[in-house]
Amino acid sequence: MTIASTLAPIGENRIGAEWWRSAVIYQVYPRSFADANGDGIGDLAGITAHLDDLVSLGVDAIWLSPFYTSPQNDAGYDVADYCDIDPRFGTLADFDRMLAAAHARGIRVVVDLVPNHSSSEHEWFQQALAAGPGSAERARYLFRDGTGENGELPPNNWQSVFGGPAWTRVADGQWYLHLFDVTQPDFDWNNPEVHEFFTNVLRFWLDRGVDGFRVDVAHGLVKHEDLPDHELSDDPAMGGGEHVAPYWGQEAVHDIYREWNAVLREYDGDRALCAEAWLPTVDETALWVRQDEMHQAFNFPYLTTKWDADDLRAVISESLRAYPAVGAPATWVLSNHDVIRHASRLALTEDTARDGGIGPRSTARPIPELGLRRARAATTLMLALPGSAYLYQGEELGLPEATDLPDEVRQDPTWFRTDGERYGRDGCRVPIPWVADAPAYGFNETGASWLPQPAEWAALARDAQEGDPASTLWLYRTLLANRRQYDLGAGSLEWLDGFRDDVIAVRNGAVTVVVNLGSEPVALPSGTLVVASSAFEGAELPADTAVWLLAD
Repeated sequence: MTIASTLAPIGENRIGAEWWRSAVIYQVYPRSFADANGDGIGDLAGITAHLDDLVSLGVDAIWLSPFYTSPQNDAGYDVADYCDIDPRFGTLADFDRMLAAAHARGIRVVVDLVPNHSSSEHEWFQQALAAGPGSAERARYLFRDGTGENGELPPNNWQSVFGGPAWTRVADGQWYLHLFDVTQPDFDWNNPEVHEFFTNVLRFWLDRGVDGFRVDVAHGLVKHEDLPDHELSDDPAMGGGEHVAPYWGQEAVHDIYREWNAVLREYDGDRALCAEAWLPTVDETALWVRQDEMHQAFNFPYLTTKWDADDLRAVISESLRAYPAVGAPATWVLSNHDVIRHASRLALTEDTARDGGIGPRSTARPIPELGLRRARAATTLMLALPGSAYLYQGEELGLPEATDLPDEVRQDPTWFRTDGERYGRDGCRVPIPWVADAPAYGFNETGASWLPQPAEWAALARDAQEGDPASTLWLYRTLLANRRQYDLGAGSLEWLDGFRDDVIAVRNGAVTVVVNLGSEPVALPSGTLVVASSAFEGAELPADTAVWLLAD
C-alpha cells in the first residue's frame, strides 16, 4: 500500500476531514537524516533520496526542522535568513525538488518556523546594533536599559532556557533579551513591523507549496508588558510546569495566530499550523487550537506522562475531552529533537529533566531492553488513538538515546551555557543508521558524521531490520498500515472494563487495544485475532507489551 493510494490529492480542501486531523507526521531532523554530499551533515538531497523509504513506512507527511541560512549556533534555530536555504543543506532549487518529489508520492511537507527570535547575524539585529538606543531598528527586538546605579544590572532576573542570564549588554550600555542562546535575540511582537515581516515569510513558503508550519516556541512570542522578575528564575524550562513564567503563554500571543490562520485560509490544500507550546495542562494547551488559531498543538502533557496506567488513562481522557471541545484533534507525540528518546526515557533508573539529556556521568541511566519494550508498547498504544500523531526519525528503528557521547563532540548550547552541568539534546540528534556495514551506517558514503554514532546502532540499521518480522521497523509498518485500514485516526475511543488497574484496554472502531503496564501477564479476550503486537506469543500479554485485536 502506498500513501498516494489513500490520501486526498495534494491541494484538495476537505472541510471537516482535513488531512491534519488524523495524519501521522514524521519529523525529519535534516542534519541527521541522510547526507548526500558526504560532508557529515544531512541535507535536502538526502531527504529526497529516502522519500520512498518513508512511503514504505506509511506516514502521511513530514515535518522538517530548520534548514534556513544560519550560523548554526543552535542547530539552525538561530535563523539569519528566513527565505533561503543554508548552503550546508542545499539550495532553494533542492528544496523545490524535494517538495515536488514528496507531493508526487502523496507526502505533505510541514516546515519549521522560528518566530520568537532570530540569529544575531540576521540583518535586522545587525541594523539594531548599529542604530543605537531609541531607534526604529532596535524596536524590532527587546532592548532595554539596565537597572542599578549605572545600568550595569540586567532589566530583570529572567534566565535563559539554555542556562545563564537571559539578558546580554551591548557596547552602548543597553541590554537585549534572549530567552535562549546569546546569539538568539527575541523579537518584540508589539511591533507591527515584526507582524508584517512574518506574514511575508509565511506567504513565501506557502507560495512554494508547503502544507503547513510547525511553530517553534509558539507560547513565547509575547512577554508580559512590565517585564517583571520571575519568582522561579532558577527554573529555565520551556514551560509546562505549575508556575507559568511571564514570558510564556501570554494572552496576546493568540492574536498572532489568528492573523496567521487567516493567511493560511487564503490557500488551497488544508494548510496547517502546529504549536510547540509547553503549557501546564491539556486544557490550557487546547486554547491554542481554537477554530481560528492553530490547527494542532503537540500534546506535551502526554509526552511527559510516566509509564503508569492511571496517569496515561487520565491524560488520554483529558485530551479526548479538551481538544474536540474546541474543534481540534488531539495530537500525540512521544519523542522529538528536544527530549530524551522514549526508548530510553521510559526506562530511566531515576527521574531527569526532560531536556537535561543523559551523558557518561549521569546517575540516571536507561535500562536498554526494558526501554525498548516499553517504547514499542507505548507506540502501539499511541498509534491506536484518535487524532494525529508525530513520529521522530529513528524511533521506527527503536533507536535509544546516545548516552556516551564524549564531552569534546557536544554541540548543544545548553552544554556550554551550563558549564557541562546539563548534557542537553545531542543524544537524541545523532545521525540515524541506514545500512549496518556501510560507512556512517549509510548516513553517507564517506563515513563523516557531525556527531559520532554508537557502535551498537549497527544492529538497529534499517537494512538489518528489513527482513525481520520481529523488528521495530516491521512493528511500525504494521501499525501504520492497520491504522490507515481501520481509520483509527478519525475514530473514537471506548474504555473497556474487566481488566486489572495496571492494564489499559480500549476499543477504537473494530480494533481493541490492550496494554499491560504491570509486572504480571494478563489474559487476552477469547475469540480475537491479533492484528499487531509490540511483543508477545500465546494467549497472555506479558509485562510492558501491547496488542491490537480484532473480533474473530
